[in-house]
Amino acid sequence: MSASTLISTPVEIIDTAKGGLLAKAKAPLGTMIVSSMFAGSMIAIGFIFFITTQMGSADMPLGWAKFVGGVVFSTGLGLVIVTGADLFTSTTMTTFLVKEKVLNVGEMLKHWAIVYFSNMAGAFITALFIFFAGTPASNKGAWGAVVLNSSLSKVSHSFVEAIFLGILCNVMVCLAVWLAFAGKTVTDKIMAVAFPIGLFVASGFEHSVANMFMLPLGLLLKAQADPVVMEAMAGKDLSGLTLSSYFVDNLIPVTIGNIIGGSIVALGMAYWHRNRASLKETVNA
Repeated sequence: MSASTLISTPVEIIDTAKGGLLAKAKAPLGTMIVSSMFAGSMIAIGFIFFITTQMGSADMPLGWAKFVGGVVFSTGLGLVIVTGADLFTSTTMTTFLVKEKVLNVGEMLKHWAIVYFSNMAGAFITALFIFFAGTPASNKGAWGAVVLNSSLSKVSHSFVEAIFLGILCNVMVCLAVWLAFAGKTVTDKIMAVAFPIGLFVASGFEHSVANMFMLPLGLLLKAQADPVVMEAMAGKDLSGLTLSSYFVDNLIPVTIGNIIGGSIVALGMAYWHRNRASLKETVNA
């Protein structure tokens, strides 16, 4: 029985996390693919909201513009959590299940691969919908300019920087998911993720699945060279945004970092799980 009717106790959160992660890792293949495609699309939806809020943000104090963009982006993870969709970044916490010996390494890696590429498909399909809807040309191309400027920034990091930005991002994402496990209502869960996710976005940390939407959309806009969007870019050089830079300068190192970040949180979960007795004593003190 929970010590609180409002939130779960630490021990209850551990049990919820273990059960939820294991159910996703053991899901039938078709369910896993569809769930993961929806998760990729939901994260893309969060980025769509972010982009929309950043039009004209040059007229706002920089910190507040980043804060607003970060909090609205959390819409994506909120949708993932409430619907139970399968997102790669939080799925990296299944290293906890391997540590607990309820999942083997082969099963974990298979799950990761399926979720990763299904997230990619969902995010890219959403990018195509936005592209063909003509959304980037809205507000005299300002929407598309946000995409292109963000994309250029994302491929400007060194390989090592991108890894560490990926680590920091997924520590925050997994902690947000951990907080959501404590919630007992939809409101609890949405509020729990808003600020950790807002922190990572506002701070410029890198999320592999979000980038599976943003960077392909940026590449599509560059190839299209819509005069309205190009005018909004005011002649900025786009030569650094290429398919190669998408993978080598961003997606690969960011994915590595996300895996490390998720594993850091998972190892903490495993530590707490091994010390359930002392944890119960703390809760009951």
